[in-house]
Amino acid sequence: MFELEATADLLLMNPQAKASMEPAPTETRVEVVLVTAALAGDRDGFGRLYDMYASMIHGILLARVPRGEVDDLVQDIFLHAFKKLHTLRDYGAFGPWIAMIARNRAMDFHRRSREMVEVTDDLRSTDNSTTRAKEILELICDLPEAYRETLVLRLVEGMTGPEIAERTGLTPASVRVNLHRGMKQLREKLSYTEGV
Repeated sequence: MFELEATADLLLMNPQAKASMEPAPTETRVEVVLVTAALAGDRDGFGRLYDMYASMIHGILLARVPRGEVDDLVQDIFLHAFKKLHTLRDYGAFGPWIAMIARNRAMDFHRRSREMVEVTDDLRSTDNSTTRAKEILELICDLPEAYRETLVLRLVEGMTGPEIAERTGLTPASVRVNLHRGMKQLREKLSYTEGV
């Protein structure tokens, strides 16, 4: 309580102290500039948004849909985002906005396609490292959704925790928790499959 009163007294006596305690105005985020440019007709601006967010969208989809469908869906999502960009209210929230579009498209994909493809020996890869990577990706895809997405973005797309948080709109703490718990569950699944 004493510190609060002392701070209040300092601010009342010294207006410059008040100015030094206020946060500095933040710079305009690059997403805001690029969205504004894209809305003004600059296709290069949207191309830069694509370059910034394509790997994130790829990871989100990879965690949710069959691998063979991911590349086409990434293109479809960015085309949809380009057409609907005028509906984005907060230009600085482009990452979370397009991530939500990707999650919704993945749900739509599963609603529309219920047929399963049987994997035969002809379709299996003979490369053991590729086979192992596919097995691990399948294990990740069996995890709860929150862990699945953050693990794919981290392990497959190579994004750091802070990048995942910034681009998806999750808090850094949520990303850390999801990565920690997801890795723990993945290790348990790996030790179980290796022990079998």
